[in-house]
Amino acid sequence: MKKSALDYILKVRLPLALFVILITFALTFYASRAERDGLGYAPEQPIAYSHKLHAGLMEIDCQYCHTGVEKGRHALVPSVNICMNCHAVARKDRPEIIKLTEYYEKGIPVPWKRIHKVPEYAYFNHSVHVNTGIQCETCHGEIREMEVVQQVRSFTMANCLSCHRNPQENLPYLTEVKNGPVNCAACHR
Repeated sequence: MKKSALDYILKVRLPLALFVILITFALTFYASRAERDGLGYAPEQPIAYSHKLHAGLMEIDCQYCHTGVEKGRHALVPSVNICMNCHAVARKDRPEIIKLTEYYEKGIPVPWKRIHKVPEYAYFNHSVHVNTGIQCETCHGEIREMEVVQQVRSFTMANCLSCHRNPQENLPYLTEVKNGPVNCAACHR
């Protein structure tokens, strides 16, 4: 390669390419903030589902649909079988229930979009929190009042440590609660 061509690449093309990469990264970083940081994240779901109706008005317990929270790390996203326990007979003629029934009859899981997610580098166990008596609303907000669920609390280390260090202040509905672990290895494994 000639020296003038190399100079052109180093002086014009490389800085231009780096600028485009930097702008692309910055825009992507900003645009994905709601999903990454969580606050306000409320993706459109494949089926319009009202927590306000089901968990609020009808008072269906969170654990009926989100199974496994009392036994394992994760609160499972409901399978279509759980929905069909009621909707095989209830409101079968509604457009959203018709879509739900199609997923069920085809044996395809509903591709729900996860809203609440702890970062991959942090260990979190739902069962420890649920079995201690910590209510779902503490971390997930007033789901029973949400027509469309969104993340209202940030799942940051600062928020978790605040609760672990001062549970009496953050969990006033619990009469006996011990401080949670605050050592690094408790969450970063």
